[in-house]
Amino acid sequence: MTDDSRDPSNRDDGTVPVRRPSAPPDEDLRVVDRRWWARRTDASEGEDGATVSDKPTYVQELEQRLAAKDEELRATISRYREASAEFEQTRVRLRRDVAKEVERGKRAILADLLEVVDNLDRALAAAREAAADGPLLQGVELVRGQFLAKLEAVGVRQVPAVGLRFDPAVHEAATVVPVSDAAQDGLVVGVIRQGYAIGDDVLRPAVVAVAELTRQGAAS
Repeated sequence: MTDDSRDPSNRDDGTVPVRRPSAPPDEDLRVVDRRWWARRTDASEGEDGATVSDKPTYVQELEQRLAAKDEELRATISRYREASAEFEQTRVRLRRDVAKEVERGKRAILADLLEVVDNLDRALAAAREAAADGPLLQGVELVRGQFLAKLEAVGVRQVPAVGLRFDPAVHEAATVVPVSDAAQDGLVVGVIRQGYAIGDDVLRPAVVAVAELTRQGAAS
């Protein structure tokens, strides 16, 4: 005999259980986020058509504060950039002004040193007029040559004058020498004090004598 006690279809009450077919698995798995702030939108439209924010008041206040701080930060950065540009311009201008002042002071010192050369020239001229010749005269000439070499090393050079046409930019007329030759009119015929230039700028104009055509020469 078979044991029917283990057969679930045989029950004491005489009923037979009905087997339900298993439900097929869902094709799409849906996850519903039940958090209230995820279900609600940032803003909804009210009855009058106006936009009503669903965010809490403290969140709105924080967002407003952040927006204000962001605007303040942008303004601060803009002011910093303007101040930095102005500082750079000021620095360049100061550097240029300082360079000009240094150059001006350098030229003033060199102009003062030219007086030493003038004194050496006077000493040499006096010695030559006295027909003096010897170690003293040679020593003065040597010192003068060394001094001029030092000046030339820093860019100082003599301004040419004799035989050139008078140029008020580099020459200063101290006297006029009458001449009868029209070709010599306006030419520099003598140098009273030597002129010097540094680069393209005149350090000291040359004091010269300029030839001037006389009326007799002009008539002839």
